[in-house]
Amino acid sequence: MASPVLNRIRRPAQRSYRRCAFTGYRPAKMPFGYDEKSALCRLFKARLYSEIEAMIGQGYAHFISGGAMGMDMFAAETVLELKATYPWILLEMVSPFDGQAARWDDALRRRHDRLFEQADIVTATAHEYSRGCMFRRNRYLVENADLLLAAYDGLEGGTAMTVSYARELGVPVRILWPDELRQRA
Repeated sequence: MASPVLNRIRRPAQRSYRRCAFTGYRPAKMPFGYDEKSALCRLFKARLYSEIEAMIGQGYAHFISGGAMGMDMFAAETVLELKATYPWILLEMVSPFDGQAARWDDALRRRHDRLFEQADIVTATAHEYSRGCMFRRNRYLVENADLLLAAYDGLEGGTAMTVSYARELGVPVRILWPDELRQRA
């Protein structure tokens, strides 16, 4: 039996907003790894910023992030940055279980915690870690999205399963993987 979804809502989302969820690789699967100062990472983040800003112009205003390292955190940080210009947009952070970042290094854990503190909506799909909790979080992302934005280039794993699930449900998938990353991957 699936665990109930637990929410903390700072500002209720209005359903008239179009919703976009994010999925993508952890840093280890990105061509730039954990080096966020690299030219490739800066390029990726610039493209992510442009993509999300364009989506706001297309009526997307509720953005949903799974809070994992890599794409999830980059996208959430971008949404928070864009809130300065577009204060009506909402950030929902979804945790697969309480304490998701407990074993991360201090800097990443603080970064994760800041995102959850600044989010308009916080959702936990389970209280405790269990087998399949990440899968349940990913299903929540897809089932609550009108569009899935994926940092994805075809590698197998959780991102591939999330993209496949979205396509199975008929949720449009937009791939964000700049050619420059493809050439250097």
